[in-house]
Amino acid sequence: MEKEKTHRKRILSPKVIKVVSLAIAVVAQIAVIVVLYIFFSGRFMPVNWVLKTLSIIAVLVILRSDSDPSYKIPWIVLIFVVPLLGGCMYLWYGRRHIGKKSEQRIIHVAKMCREALYTRKYYNNELIDDKICGQANYLMDFVDAPAYRNTTATYFPLGEDFLPVFIEELKKAEKFIFMEYFIIERGIMLDSVLNVLIEKAKEGVEVRFMYDSFGSILKAPGDLVKSLRKMGIQCYEFNTFRTVLDGRYNNRDHRKICVIDGNVGFTGGLNLADEYINKKKICGHWKDTAIMLKGEAVWSLTTMFLALWDVSFHKQDDFLKYKPTAKFNYMDGYFIPYTDYPNDDEAAGKNVYLNMIGKSDRYVYIMTPYLILDATMANALENAAKRGVDVRIITPGIPDKKFAYMLTQSYYEALIKAGVKIYEYEPGFVHAKIFMSDDESAIVGTINLDYRSLTHHYEDAVLIYKSGVLKDIMADFQNTLSKCREVSLGDCKKFSILKTLLLPILRLLSPLF
Repeated sequence: MEKEKTHRKRILSPKVIKVVSLAIAVVAQIAVIVVLYIFFSGRFMPVNWVLKTLSIIAVLVILRSDSDPSYKIPWIVLIFVVPLLGGCMYLWYGRRHIGKKSEQRIIHVAKMCREALYTRKYYNNELIDDKICGQANYLMDFVDAPAYRNTTATYFPLGEDFLPVFIEELKKAEKFIFMEYFIIERGIMLDSVLNVLIEKAKEGVEVRFMYDSFGSILKAPGDLVKSLRKMGIQCYEFNTFRTVLDGRYNNRDHRKICVIDGNVGFTGGLNLADEYINKKKICGHWKDTAIMLKGEAVWSLTTMFLALWDVSFHKQDDFLKYKPTAKFNYMDGYFIPYTDYPNDDEAAGKNVYLNMIGKSDRYVYIMTPYLILDATMANALENAAKRGVDVRIITPGIPDKKFAYMLTQSYYEALIKAGVKIYEYEPGFVHAKIFMSDDESAIVGTINLDYRSLTHHYEDAVLIYKSGVLKDIMADFQNTLSKCREVSLGDCKKFSILKTLLLPILRLLSPLF
């Protein structure tokens, strides 16, 4: 009897009730649209013609937009197949939803961020090598991401390597801690971090903590925001998920950033949940990475955090208050932290990847959890292999999402035929997002090789050039490669008839989800 009560209590927890309520509300709204569409289109011919006319207008608007063609095509197909449902979905999710006030706030904060950012010295003029010069200039001119020296990096090949160092650095904080994560879940990892944050807040350290509402909807403790605020921590959910359908939920905060006193910064693929340190097994061994920066480059991570915080929660910070006070004299290459926003017209994450692929001479090595490519990215990888570049891609051996895994595998055949080598990580799931090229540059960050990361999400990464940490990244790639199985063309023929029929539809709609 006692076990039954415990089980009932666990099922009806506030978090479960909230999720179920949200799911029912969203399904009900979609059902109303579908019912209205069936009712009107089947009974009233004038209404049917109006819907068709509006569909044509909507398609013309989509065609006129500057969106990627791979994003336009599924919307056009959806609108023609189900005009009312497709049109409503496009209005909710396909278009940017930024009011005038929000747009003005974004512009104002971006200006403040830019002005603060360039009060610090940067070193783009020293990057004269053709391979990095254009990339660095692009990032500075179009993404407000300057190149820094006087920075050193520590690379963590696994979450369990990262956590002890992360905790120790948090304990050293004297002025402020800024943290921003996509997924958080109660467990060893999150609890150990929160314990330090609570103690630091008691000591008078300014602690800010935000996490993505949608990313953590099934994981974050329901009372976390209130409980942390009571303990002196500024805690917010990003894009708090509510019962009304809203296109903002399509733009999730996928970044993973921690800044300590402006002198130490972390980013990478790691979220704050126990699977990331292999204390919880959900897809075999969880392979993920992170990087710690110490030095001048942390200033960009600080301004990234403050800009999104101020825009999202209607704050107005004095950015210069959080400038680093320590002096650095590291001779360890160049670092360019950068971010990618979904509410501008600059596909920074995608363009930086394409630039690296295009400039590579000898090799491009990639680790990614998802390989869901548009034509531009697929052609870039294939063309690099065709001109003799050694292109190797490590993907998961055990998937976290079956549909994403099916889509990933569907790209294998064309890539392999072009000369790209694909490897699946047999022990489990690869969540790392790593690009390396020609022993000179690497990218470590949060940006997956899929349409959602490259278009819809808030993302961040660090471009590293001629730093000693490149050897550690290469060693990790080779070590991971030794635990992988190379995929052959024969493996690509093993799709079932059902998968073969389903994949074209999944590919068509993948940019929407």
